[in-house]
Amino acid sequence: MSTNEIADCVRRTLNRYFRDLDGETPCAIYEMVLKNVEQSMLETVMHHADGNQTVAAEMLGINRNTLRRKLNEYELL
Repeated sequence: MSTNEIADCVRRTLNRYFRDLDGETPCAIYEMVLKNVEQSMLETVMHHADGNQTVAAEMLGINRNTLRRKLNEYELL
């Protein structure tokens, strides 16, 4: 899946979210999207790294300590 495909998926999902609001006022969209995308990404990368945090951190391009903090935040450890 390319970057454009990911962006298209987010765009379609957000459009569906707005359509499904049915007149309700949206709030905290930024935080909602970031948390959902980040958690899904971490779960998927950890799976592909066979649970190896060092490998996952390298795949993500982040420090292993940052990865551990985020995994704790999402209760993925």
